[in-house]
Amino acid sequence: MTGSATGFATQNGGTTGGEGGKTVRATTGTAIHQALCDRAASDTPITIEVEGTINHGNTAKVSGDSCSTAAGVIELKEISNVSIVGVGKGATFDQLGIHIRNSSNIIIQNVTVKNVKKSGSPLSNGGDAISMEDGVRNVWVDHATLEASGGESEGYDGLFDMKNDTKYVTLSYSTLRNSGRGGLIGSSETDVSNSFITFHHNLYENIDSRAPLLRGGTAHMYNNHYVSLNSSGINVRAGAKAKVDNNYFEDSKDVLGTFYTDTAGYWQVSGNVFDNVTWSKASGDNKPAGPDPKSNTTVSIPYTFELDGADCVPAIVSRTAGANKGLKVSDGSCSPQTPAPSDPTPADPEPEPTEDESTTPAPEPTEDEQEPTLPGGTNLSIGAGSDGSGRADGTSYGNVRDGKPNTYWSPQGATGSVSVKWGTATKVSAINVREAAGSEGTIGSWRVLNGDTGAVLASGSGAGPISFTGTSLKKVTFEITSAKGTPKVAELETYAG
Repeated sequence: MTGSATGFATQNGGTTGGEGGKTVRATTGTAIHQALCDRAASDTPITIEVEGTINHGNTAKVSGDSCSTAAGVIELKEISNVSIVGVGKGATFDQLGIHIRNSSNIIIQNVTVKNVKKSGSPLSNGGDAISMEDGVRNVWVDHATLEASGGESEGYDGLFDMKNDTKYVTLSYSTLRNSGRGGLIGSSETDVSNSFITFHHNLYENIDSRAPLLRGGTAHMYNNHYVSLNSSGINVRAGAKAKVDNNYFEDSKDVLGTFYTDTAGYWQVSGNVFDNVTWSKASGDNKPAGPDPKSNTTVSIPYTFELDGADCVPAIVSRTAGANKGLKVSDGSCSPQTPAPSDPTPADPEPEPTEDESTTPAPEPTEDEQEPTLPGGTNLSIGAGSDGSGRADGTSYGNVRDGKPNTYWSPQGATGSVSVKWGTATKVSAINVREAAGSEGTIGSWRVLNGDTGAVLASGSGAGPISFTGTSLKKVTFEITSAKGTPKVAELETYAG
């Protein structure tokens, strides 16, 4: 684990997770549960390093005196002093959520949780990517990627939910995207026992509402980048108080206020940037803070923090937020830094393998290894066929495979798909997306799809090199799901790896 807790997670005795305890390695959900159950007691410190894909097929219930687990969900119930850290090639919790209940001193770092459903199949965690409830204390979630593929009608719920007396939580340097609901603090207008939550240096992208929804309690939001909040953003209600500092709101609607209720909330605002934000007129149970947001309360913050200037928030968040970004943080001057390990001399420095692991765990990559690198070998796109789902006038799909950086393909608008295909199955393990000169930085979020099956091979944001598990296919598709304007893809290079 790298760095130390920030924000409200530093209060109430602090949040250290499994610091000082054993370190074990796990590649399945069952192995995570087994590591919890193998401890001497429910509060014995442990760090669980996770690599690979955790899903329903490899996550079973494990029993023991130091744990209370369940199949189909990572269950952190009635325990304390635990860190779950993604290492190596990354940890992805696929359609399987993380549930923290009646627990304390928990750290979750450098993981991706995606497409958790509450309806349809498979089901997990009530449809929440990460949820906390029933007397939870001191949780730090850092450098995580939490994402869905739609809203409640598609079977998804919240990305980051806190209910029933959850306190002292920090969400930092994380990405939340493509969901109807970003998250809530308090499950109803009477659940006002949750408080002391910090959100900083996070990216909220393509979220319909609840970024977050705050009922009662106190929250601090600073240096977050909000893009495409489609219906509402920070929804402060039921007497809650929010301190909103130096955030960047972009291409969004009603980013702050009290919405869908007549029980008012309050805010203190300072240094925020509102870039192409639209505001509704106040009426009935909708009371937006804009178009010229003013403070209507004061909020005392007990911890120290350094604010980046709001103007550079998009840049610093794009370089630091989310899993597999090298765990970089800001130093308060919009410059990404790599913090020192939080526990340089742990009690058990050698990872202890779980039952399903070999005795020699793979080493965690260095910072340089975690940074994207250009794939090597032959560009398989040259000479291949191209197609896609949308294009603008005057551009051609073939322009992404002609080796000419001065030609490009564009979708119709901000989103669309372009593919490279072959006559016979071809192994592909990496692509490189090159934007045309003058349009660098336009591409926002994306997915790489197996064009034969529709399976998602990778997801993320920004152009450049993208690696994934080598797959034999006839067609690979690059799908742009958000962008700042109309993207221009000069080349879609493909490599066998």
